[in-house]
Amino acid sequence: MSSLTDVSVTVLGSAQQRIQHDLLTALAAFSIPEPLQAAVHHTVMLGGKRVRPALCYATAALKSNDHFAAVRRAAVAIEMIHCYSLAHDDLPCMDNDLLRRGQPTCHVAFGEDTALLAGDLLQSMAFEILGSRLFDQGAAVSPAIVLKQMQILATASSKMVCGQVMDLQAEGQQVDQVALENIHRNKTGALITAAVMMAAVTVFEGTDIAIPKLREYAQAIGLAFQVQDDILDIISDTEVLGKTAGKDQQVEKSTYPALMGLENAQTYAKQLHDQAFAALEVFAEQGSELRQISQFLLSRKS
Repeated sequence: MSSLTDVSVTVLGSAQQRIQHDLLTALAAFSIPEPLQAAVHHTVMLGGKRVRPALCYATAALKSNDHFAAVRRAAVAIEMIHCYSLAHDDLPCMDNDLLRRGQPTCHVAFGEDTALLAGDLLQSMAFEILGSRLFDQGAAVSPAIVLKQMQILATASSKMVCGQVMDLQAEGQQVDQVALENIHRNKTGALITAAVMMAAVTVFEGTDIAIPKLREYAQAIGLAFQVQDDILDIISDTEVLGKTAGKDQQVEKSTYPALMGLENAQTYAKQLHDQAFAALEVFAEQGSELRQISQFLLSRKS
């Protein structure tokens, strides 16, 4: 697990414990042959910050509701999509990374073919979980809510893939800030925004002012997450990051520090953090968990 700042230890620590339990429960619901089962477990259960599930839970905490089982399924589903993307991003045909979360990447541990299939399987499992009754303890969640969640996740997953393509195309050249943000609002930001919105549709009506404010918050932290990632690739080291440091510079990726300089990139990350806080003002104290997650993302070291 990543070390947590004092301000966010309760929110993120609790989310990490809950999602670890729920991921294990979800994985146990599937019959998967070896070595694929081991590869899937390796990809999903190595830990990580679990930011996306934490965002699901924190969004649901804004308002009491009877649909928390749907939020738990959303948290599992979006983490499965995230983990599948990591398994594929690490492949030799993509980023060719050897370390993930301080452990050998899936293709190093199990071979490229099994890593590819593990990612494929996790993608389909995510939607199967979302449409199931896993974690239900009473009346079933409205099919309309499940459909909205599926639409949000499917759209975000497509955007993530498109962002990855744009990111690969930008290697070896320096794109401008508009193009760079277009890459990362898709590659990184779309799934972070989906984590918030999949929970939001379980607790708020579509016309509620909360919906656009939550989207504004999520889009700001989604971009800030990537800016901080780019910064950490320069200022951190492999042991702390749990993945190869300096890789962006090696492959000549388009990054915020390369575009605007390290100090200006750090300033920009703070500006995005401030935008996220401003969007949460409408929720007053109820938005404290979302604020803590934003604070963690700004100050994280890995």
